[in-house]
Amino acid sequence: MENFEKSSDPSPLNIKEMQEYSRRFIEDRDWTEFHTPKNIAMGISVEAAELLEIFQWLTPEQSFQIKSNSGELQRVSDEVGDILHLLIRLSSLLNIDLKQAFWEKIKKTEKKYPISLSKGKTAKYSRLSHD
Repeated sequence: MENFEKSSDPSPLNIKEMQEYSRRFIEDRDWTEFHTPKNIAMGISVEAAELLEIFQWLTPEQSFQIKSNSGELQRVSDEVGDILHLLIRLSSLLNIDLKQAFWEKIKKTEKKYPISLSKGKTAKYSRLSHD
């Protein structure tokens, strides 16, 4: 990990607990047949679009000001919650360890974007100078 320390939050996310709660939530409503990996992946895209819609016409400055507007912040929080729920559901259906997936992907990304080449730049990794 580059210059990054894990949080000291005393109550970390309990993914297993969230997966189990989600499973029961879905089963109690008899929605299991609708929760296919394809449908859940599509749902993630839909919810991400709903999140994007909130920010669509805002300036960068206005987008940061959302944290000062309780109504708009709640809208963002709701969409983030929807996305997280669906991501947790998809990982459960496909037996993906979210913690492992996160750390494996962030380490791959660190290799693609070394600080020495990418700091302060928005270029895709394939366009960074490796001289």
